[in-house]
Amino acid sequence: MSRKGRSVVHDGVVYSREGSKFWWMRYRERDGTRRRESTFTDDRDEANKQLRERLQDRDGNILQIVRKGENLTFGEWADLFLENYSQPAVREPKTHAANLRAANNLKKAFATRRLTDVMEDEIEHYLRDRLRQRVCFKTSSGYIERGKLKPTTVHQELRVLRRILNVAVRKKLLA
Repeated sequence: MSRKGRSVVHDGVVYSREGSKFWWMRYRERDGTRRRESTFTDDRDEANKQLRERLQDRDGNILQIVRKGENLTFGEWADLFLENYSQPAVREPKTHAANLRAANNLKKAFATRRLTDVMEDEIEHYLRDRLRQRVCFKTSSGYIERGKLKPTTVHQELRVLRRILNVAVRKKLLA
């Protein structure tokens, strides 16, 4: 006689492993292979939420895209973008120079973050902070501060950030 409940198919499960403080998740990919991943959280509800997101990505056929983008930091992708999509063969030299200036400021804010972790709220916070900053440049006698940054400068950085993220979506690094 078969055991009760064995015929029920589970999409995934969250479980604890011995020797680990984090919850782990186990699920099957579209081709049927079993996948085990750490959730990097010790909260069971948060782990279940991550499992549901994984299953949703799997069902939407974007799981491979999400995984590729999770391993790439914003700084690494910005460097690749500047090298491959902003050089003078593709863009004008002045456009490339403007992209370099904007990307340097963007990398100061987002370089260590994973590409998938750059969210709308953080971008808005960054833009507000940049609008409050003052123009600062180096001279032989030291640093000189001038008036506040112009909104056009901050908007140029937003345009470059938008372009970087749009190319990441086109290259299937972001969903």
